[in-house]
Amino acid sequence: MKDQKQQTYWQETGRWVGYEESYDPQAGVWGSSHISYLTFKSLIQLRRTMNTGVIIFDCEERTMASIAEKMVNELVNKKQIRPGDQEGVLKSLLQNRSQSTDPESQALTDGMDLQKFSVKDRREESDRVEASMVLVGALEFLENPTVVFVRLKEAVVLDSALEAPVPVRFIFVLIGPSKTDMDYHETGRAMAALMADKVFNQAAFQAKSARELTDAVSNFMDCSIVIPPTEIQNEAMLSSIISFQKKLLQDRFQSSDPTLRLDSKPRRVSISTGPPPEDPLARTGRPFGGMIRDMKRRYQHYKSDITDALNAQVLAAVIFIYFAALSPAITFGGLLADKVENMMGVPELLISTSIQGIIFCFIAAQPVLVIGFSGPLLVFEEAFFAFCKSQDIEYIVGRVWVGVWLVVIVVVIVAFEGSFLVRFISRFTQEIFSILISIIFIYETFAKLGRTFKAHPLVLNYDHLNATVENPWRPKVEETVFYDNATGNTTLIVNTINPLYPNTALLSMCLMLGCFFIAFFLRQFKNGTFLPGKVRRLIGDFGVPIAIFLMIVVDYNIEDTYTQKLVVPKGLIVSNPAKRGWLINPFGEHKTFPVWMMFACCVPALLVFILIFLESQITTLIVSKPERKMIKGSGFHYDLLVLVGMGGLSAIFGVPWLSAATVRSVTHANALTVMSKGPKPVIEKVMEQRISGILVALLVGLSILMEPILKMIPMSALFGIFLYMGVTSLNGIQLWDRILLLLVPKKYHPDEPYATRVSTGRMHLFTAIQIVCLAVLWIVKSSPVSLALPFILILTIPLRMFMTGRLFTELEMKCLDADDAKVTFEEQPGQDVYYESQMPL
Repeated sequence: MKDQKQQTYWQETGRWVGYEESYDPQAGVWGSSHISYLTFKSLIQLRRTMNTGVIIFDCEERTMASIAEKMVNELVNKKQIRPGDQEGVLKSLLQNRSQSTDPESQALTDGMDLQKFSVKDRREESDRVEASMVLVGALEFLENPTVVFVRLKEAVVLDSALEAPVPVRFIFVLIGPSKTDMDYHETGRAMAALMADKVFNQAAFQAKSARELTDAVSNFMDCSIVIPPTEIQNEAMLSSIISFQKKLLQDRFQSSDPTLRLDSKPRRVSISTGPPPEDPLARTGRPFGGMIRDMKRRYQHYKSDITDALNAQVLAAVIFIYFAALSPAITFGGLLADKVENMMGVPELLISTSIQGIIFCFIAAQPVLVIGFSGPLLVFEEAFFAFCKSQDIEYIVGRVWVGVWLVVIVVVIVAFEGSFLVRFISRFTQEIFSILISIIFIYETFAKLGRTFKAHPLVLNYDHLNATVENPWRPKVEETVFYDNATGNTTLIVNTINPLYPNTALLSMCLMLGCFFIAFFLRQFKNGTFLPGKVRRLIGDFGVPIAIFLMIVVDYNIEDTYTQKLVVPKGLIVSNPAKRGWLINPFGEHKTFPVWMMFACCVPALLVFILIFLESQITTLIVSKPERKMIKGSGFHYDLLVLVGMGGLSAIFGVPWLSAATVRSVTHANALTVMSKGPKPVIEKVMEQRISGILVALLVGLSILMEPILKMIPMSALFGIFLYMGVTSLNGIQLWDRILLLLVPKKYHPDEPYATRVSTGRMHLFTAIQIVCLAVLWIVKSSPVSLALPFILILTIPLRMFMTGRLFTELEMKCLDADDAKVTFEEQPGQDVYYESQMPL
């Protein structure tokens, strides 16, 4: 606006105190309250400009001058305005915000008006009134319209900003040239109406990124009604809108985020709100107090744990999770046999997964967890086997004593409620461990392929293959006879030669990469646009079995090329009957086990306990998030005792110990989740029951009878699945994202707190520290002291504590190391469970 002296100033033309009031410039008075009506074009323009504008959260300035200066500097930095326009924009923002009511001085002039809208609302958390200020107007020297949205860290009273001295929390500025299709007045009204909306206001108050703010704008538009450009004959024709709008509001208020819900009024503490939710990690101060509390909380629902399973969705989950559990069991079993010279393999792992899984689901406090073998345990088994071999100790007997100490350790830890220590395991440690395991998976895949090329190198000429014999791939036997003329003795030397098989290395590489790319493509296909959603999800969910099956078909039809197959004994036979049975003698199978080693096994027992503790407790944390709306509780203490106790006792039978498998457990929870209907599905409930887990474990055990099929699986295909698990486990790990950002220019960095609230140099320093820790862990893993890997990993916890307040501020650590993993479901396009898990498979 301009006054009679042609001085520009900001004129308040609209205000919201619950409803909108418009200022009549001719009469110089405020009109009566009415419901806001917005143009669809103004909302579209608002969303478009906010996508490219400047967003400033938690601004600490306390005066309008300093706030305006910060806004203008950010506009220049983001290249929204030219540096030469900086002074003009700053001068315009600081013009006298007049509340003159002289009608003659309020006339609009030539599109050069600067208009202001105010919104006053009561902040329920503090029960104080706060205001939002919207400034819009045309400045001819600007090239394009631009937007600045500021949220002040503390609401402050700004001099001459509003009629009444009300603390201002939000400031929105929209400025640009008059010769544009932007309707500044209507767009300003649209923004003011947004700020007057309690849901959007709360979302803006809690937003941590610009993406969350624009998502809140989209949510507002989803719940808005557009009236087509049709002539309305009378007011009665609008009556049907009321019921339609009530339904939209009802759906909106059923938001999954309780902090944004408005159907349960003031969120103040009172007697009627009931006790706060019980913290399962809180210590009781009594021996085994946490375990007893877990049992009491869960066992009262035991009957419903059975009856809730009478549902078709549970049956579908059983079929899906069976394949999700079987594929890793076969893959890890084959690799385990390779690492420990067939002392344990697929039969032992299938039997262990089945029996322990059935027992766990019958008695556990959180039966939604899927237990199985995992990458960290594989690393331990390999390291422990190498140690035993170097010391000439029986590996399978040593595991029995490790199991004994495991039981002792877990009883002591649960008695003292040690699960509360999971609070100290931050994203910093989780992600270093996750990337390490993922890299090990990827490295092992190509190392195995390299060994195949070394055993069967590509040569110009191969020996002719005799395809008429029963086994054309049999090794050749050469017999050499030496006759000693002096003594008359004859010496027979038998030399077994494994011939170089033609095309073996090339076919193994094709099977490995083919299995990887098919599984990976089907995972991407699940979130694509081809075929109906249910069909896509079905194909995507069974992507790994489909990939393995196709590679079996390819390998079976190429008869003249040898490939190594999965070794599976018939029936309930151990992998290596010549060296062990189903019951292990703790004092030695073929030679006496040293007494000193019986006590020394407490050290590797502590290491394997750390691995099971880390993965199982973090998995329980992810599955039991409040957003999932599980109501029957979890069992951090009791489930740890059951898992580790079963693992320790199972060692006497020579079968692997297990932990809660992160991705499989999250997948199981998602498969049992019931979503609401509508354009934006939200979680209604999770069918918490025991039957699906029991049936999955039973089916895995029965798979041991599938020996004729399993022995057809080429090992190279399983290594393709291993590569798939290693690559997909990298997704959603913030550390991996930040490693990639080392090669990405700053202007292309994502709109995430760790990239926007922390300077690029500080972010890269934090990433470099994690990479150094990762390198140290890799060196330890590859050295003779690889058994110490869990101990070195634990040292990252005090390292993180040391860095906080010294190398990095609290705010920087909150952005870089916050637990911001989001719950994702298959109904959300483009997401899957790998993005949620920071732990490896």
